[in-house]
Amino acid sequence: MIEYKSCPNCGSGDISYILSAKDNTVSGEEFEIWECKNCCIRFTQNIPDQENIGPYYQSEKYISHSDTNEGLVNKLYHIVRKRTLLKKRNLVEQSTKKEHGSILDLGAGTGAFLKTMQLAGWDIVGLEPDTTARKNANELYGLNLKKSSQLFSLAAHNFDAITLWHVLEHVHQLHEYVTKFRELLKKEGKLFIAVPNFTSKDAATYKKYWAAYDVPRHLYHFSPKSMEILLNSHGFILEKIRPMWYDSVYVSMLSEKYKTGKANNFNALINGVTSNLNAFFDNSKCSSLIYIASRK
Repeated sequence: MIEYKSCPNCGSGDISYILSAKDNTVSGEEFEIWECKNCCIRFTQNIPDQENIGPYYQSEKYISHSDTNEGLVNKLYHIVRKRTLLKKRNLVEQSTKKEHGSILDLGAGTGAFLKTMQLAGWDIVGLEPDTTARKNANELYGLNLKKSSQLFSLAAHNFDAITLWHVLEHVHQLHEYVTKFRELLKKEGKLFIAVPNFTSKDAATYKKYWAAYDVPRHLYHFSPKSMEILLNSHGFILEKIRPMWYDSVYVSMLSEKYKTGKANNFNALINGVTSNLNAFFDNSKCSSLIYIASRK
């Protein structure tokens, strides 16, 4: 178990308790969420260490590993994913100014995004810690994903793009990973990090029931300020922030169920759309954000 005495992002000692959230996916346990007043990151306190967190991922509900299509929320996820995979590919190609190149996807899950890039002519490398997800990636898409531990054995300056789609919030070795990303990127390469945003309207609406806290699997809960501080401290420049508009409705559907004990899709739709409207003129308030960074 890991108990932070100082901020895991910036090292400040100015940290305090904010709320307690429940693990609604596996254990039913409650975990405290704290906030750093200096860098504006939130983090889950008293988390299982890397060797003991595995059981908290063992659930059919954990869709990025199982690829399950059961239930309305998961069906919606699959429908939306078909659209977002193309959007992600276009974002990578526009940002790198390349139609073909080399890409590393960390936390590749069952491999849907990597397969999209492979079919577009990219050279792909995928890392995934979960054995079941790697097996599913092979069976579904013919991909041979590597264990995440192999990140540190990859050759330097080898990738035009490195992508993490809702992955960095799961990584225990936060600073070691971001340092390694800079080493792995080519000089003009781009880093893409998608994470939930606790400064969004839907997070404020659902508070401790906000599904994107997803304790204890989400170790960190980023704000735009905290992400920029993290990237700058490891030799990156934050170039752009892009919204992920679909996430607010998907997260609100889960949050509504956690809050009331039943599906209330009308309320979820209203809250999701309201969150997006709140972020329309300030995209940094969107439920989830994609941060695009380059080497200094």
